[in-house]
Amino acid sequence: MTPFIAEIIGTMLLILLGNGVVANVVLKGTKGNNSGWIVITTAWALAVFVGVTVAGPVSGAHLNPAVTLGLAIAGKFSWDLVPSYIAAQMIGAMLGAFLVWLFNKDHFAITEDEGAKLACFSTGPAIRKPISNLISETIGTFVLVFVIFYFADPSLSLNNDPGAKIGLGTVGALPVTLLVWAIGLSLGGTTGYAINPARDLGPRIMHSILPVKGSSDWSYAWIPVAGPILGATIAALLYGALS
Repeated sequence: MTPFIAEIIGTMLLILLGNGVVANVVLKGTKGNNSGWIVITTAWALAVFVGVTVAGPVSGAHLNPAVTLGLAIAGKFSWDLVPSYIAAQMIGAMLGAFLVWLFNKDHFAITEDEGAKLACFSTGPAIRKPISNLISETIGTFVLVFVIFYFADPSLSLNNDPGAKIGLGTVGALPVTLLVWAIGLSLGGTTGYAINPARDLGPRIMHSILPVKGSSDWSYAWIPVAGPILGATIAALLYGALS
């Protein structure tokens, strides 16, 4: 598996499971209907765990253009690879959104609330104030990217052989899982914490293409793209200054 394919599959799984839980909570007639915000934030964190577990060993599991750009700005990732990574993330996000629609097709059909159906694809603000919403997405993504810079690869060293290390496998996905969970619980209530341009834009495009009634709310779409890019840039510059 190449890094390009890994980013596609990892992001696809992230969106399938992340937006899948939103569909389970908000669509009419599902077993998880009205199960609440805590369920959504917890499942999104676990979706990150799944995506990172699959893609991490191959691509580093960025799964997010903001992470890719932040690492490149900080000098930790080649700019030559940025376009292909972002393209893969967008493809993966669109595929994941398509699978969410396919999986829940019958429930989309009986749900009258157009806003609830859009929420299964993309984010939206609790109170629509563009500057405040932009600040929310910027701060949330800043926390994500800035903390990622300080993650250390988990490993165990043997005392009798300092050169030998035992990898901890999927344990490496736990820090970012807990980080996304914390962001969702603490900072997610204002905008739905996209903190990932592909996570919002890819599914929003699919919402506009698929036979799902209702507006795709393109007037808001720039915020979950610009905010994460701005937050990642600030995080990278601050990390560079502190380093």
